[in-house]
Amino acid sequence: MRNTYSRRKFLKATATGAALAFSATSYGRVRGANDRISIGIIGCGGRGLGAHMPGVNKHAKSQNIEITAVSDPWRLRQEAAAAQANEWYGRPARQFSSYRDIMALKDIDAVMIASCDHQHTTHLEAAAKAGKDAYCEKPLAMRLDRLKRACDAVVEAKTVVQIGTQLRSYPTFAGCRDLYKTGILGTVGRIEQCRNGEQPYWYGYIKDPKEKDVDFKEFLMDRPARPFDPVLYSGWYGYREFSDGPVPGLGSHFIDLVHYITGAKFPTNCVCLGGTYTWKDERKFTCPDHVQALWTYPEGFMVSYSTNFGNGSGNSFKIFGDSGVLDMVNWNAPVLTAEGANSKKKGPIRGKNPVKEVLRPDHFLDWLQCLRTRKTPNASIEAGYQHAVACIMAMRAFDSGRRMTYNHQTREIREG
Repeated sequence: MRNTYSRRKFLKATATGAALAFSATSYGRVRGANDRISIGIIGCGGRGLGAHMPGVNKHAKSQNIEITAVSDPWRLRQEAAAAQANEWYGRPARQFSSYRDIMALKDIDAVMIASCDHQHTTHLEAAAKAGKDAYCEKPLAMRLDRLKRACDAVVEAKTVVQIGTQLRSYPTFAGCRDLYKTGILGTVGRIEQCRNGEQPYWYGYIKDPKEKDVDFKEFLMDRPARPFDPVLYSGWYGYREFSDGPVPGLGSHFIDLVHYITGAKFPTNCVCLGGTYTWKDERKFTCPDHVQALWTYPEGFMVSYSTNFGNGSGNSFKIFGDSGVLDMVNWNAPVLTAEGANSKKKGPIRGKNPVKEVLRPDHFLDWLQCLRTRKTPNASIEAGYQHAVACIMAMRAFDSGRRMTYNHQTREIREG
């Protein structure tokens, strides 16, 4: 009965808005300005140490927060994160190799999950069950069953969760959202992004960690045991066991923005093709270096995402309407033009028009503020569920060579 209850509650939250789902219990947990919020970091790599920690620390005084614990399977990363906390707060953060130790700490109020892709749902579900609020990196999930279980746990616990699709907190994209709502683009039929590069991003993460410094079992989690491999451990982004490559790795930001700007929630169906065509070497990475995914939405448009990691030219991010184009390839300066418009319509767009920004708190500050107010963050758990469904559909289509269909009522992905 509990699973049914959670599923119904989650469907209600996604249908009627997170504020209704989180209201009663959450407001009973509102913290005063003088109550310091203690944060634990799960994953101290490029995102954890390089983005999450400085991202919240710049608001440490105004929001009265402190990073008091860190965990990572690699001891050297633990030490670096603890030392950084000591520099900022005058005392080192407690160090652990496992997230379980942080979940067991009664004085930790919230966690920031910057772990590997295959670990996100496990860490988020554990945080919810421990009653801890969370900031969780994208992509939210690799498997649908794990996605549903983690999201149900969050809704059940009424914890405040921000997903790391931070582009929806950019003032420029908030402006694009307001512009889209005016209908100035006319009938929108296609939204596309081409996000290319000379080399797959996972090559840039390869390092030479020593086996004695790594809790390799903690990294593998539920994956099959094997001898320690420094390339696999440090370059996990390139292996399908631990990550699914460009569609969820980069395209999750794009899909989330499609949902944010247009108001769409779930694709109806998806096809996806790709493979490794350029970067074939002794490392035997299994994530595709070229991929193309297409989704159709009940709102009446097609969404296209592609990556070419053999040539860095041809990047694009556009919404095509029959009255004009919203060009967002420059995230900091999107423009609206009448390019390619139906000449018979004579729409209202003239010239090349910069999109007016809509100021809002940055993504980390938004989350920290919501920890106190118990309001819904800008990238809610529902938003994370939506982008994850689209990405999982694409990878199932990629693996099977068949079209995938999603049923929101049953929360199932099937061929067809």
